[in-house]
Amino acid sequence: MENFKSTIDKNTKVGVLNGGLSSEREVSLRSGKNCYDALKRLGYKNTILIDVQKDIGSVLAKEQIDIAFLALHGTYGEDGCIQGLLEILDIPYTGSGVLASALAMNKSASKSIFKAHGIPVLPSVSYSTTEVHNGIKRKLKGIKLRYPVMVKPMSDGSSVGMTKVNEENNLYDAVMVAGKYKDGILIEEFLKGKQITIGVLDINKETVATPILELRTKTEWYDYTAKYTEGLTEFILPAEIDEETTKLAQEYAIKAHKSLGCRGVSRPDFIIAEDNTPYLLEINTLPGMTNLSDLPAQAKVMGINYDTLVDILLHSSLL
Repeated sequence: MENFKSTIDKNTKVGVLNGGLSSEREVSLRSGKNCYDALKRLGYKNTILIDVQKDIGSVLAKEQIDIAFLALHGTYGEDGCIQGLLEILDIPYTGSGVLASALAMNKSASKSIFKAHGIPVLPSVSYSTTEVHNGIKRKLKGIKLRYPVMVKPMSDGSSVGMTKVNEENNLYDAVMVAGKYKDGILIEEFLKGKQITIGVLDINKETVATPILELRTKTEWYDYTAKYTEGLTEFILPAEIDEETTKLAQEYAIKAHKSLGCRGVSRPDFIIAEDNTPYLLEINTLPGMTNLSDLPAQAKVMGINYDTLVDILLHSSLL
C-alpha cells in the first residue's frame, strides 16, 4: 500500500504470541507462524515466536520483548486477558485493548452495544454458565425465538461448539454442547442469507473497511470444517451484492469497530437478509492470519500484500 510507511525500528524485538490455551490453539499456531515469517521477511531480525502457556508471565519477563504481536485466538488471547497482562508488564501490543477485547469476545454484551448504535442484530437470548448447568431445561421452554436457531458458546470463535437447531426437542442437547465452553451460551435466530465478512483497519490515523468477502459454503452453514478445510468454502471477493448494500455494510463494520473501541484491526461478520439488511453477527478483534483466512485475502484486493498487512498490524501497537 503506497500510503503506508513503516516507522518502527527494524532492531525492535518483536515477540509473536501464538498458540495459547483456547480451543482455537491450532489455528493460532498457524497464524503465528505466518506472521513470524512475514516479520522476518520485513527485516525485523529480532523477532521471536512465543507459544503462550501458563508460564507466559515469566517467559515475557525473561525475553524482554519491545512489542507483543498478538496472533492469539479465543479465550485468554482475544478476550482481554493477555492484554491485561501486557498492560501490567508495560509491553506495547498489537490490536485492541482490554475492554474492547473483552466486549467483542462476549457475544451478548457486544450485541447490546451494536443495537444501541443502530446496527441491526438478530433476536437472541443468553444464559450464564450457572444457568446452563442449573435448571436450564425449564427456561429453554419459554424462549420466544423462531426456529431454526443457532446455539453458540458465549465467548469462543471459529464456530467451535456451535450447533444449528431446527426444533425445540433438540435445543437442550445443543445447549449442553455449547455450555462446555466458558462464559455461558447465546441462542440466536438463524437467518438464511448471504454470509459476508468485512475487515476494518486503522491505517495512517484513518479507519477503513476492506472490500466485502462473501462466503459460499458447501456445508449448511459456515462451521469450523468449512472455515479451515480447503475447498469447502467458495470465496467471492468482492462480494456479489449491490453498491448500496455494500456501502451500508461497510459503514456498519466501521461503526461496530468504533462502538467497542477497537484498535488496529477487527473483522465483523454479517448475514444479509432477502431485503438486503446486513445483520451483524459478531466482531473478531484478532482475525485469523492463516493461508485460508479472510483478512489477508481482503487486504490483497486493496493492494495490501500479506507482509504489508502484518506491518500495518505491528504498527497498531503504537496507537
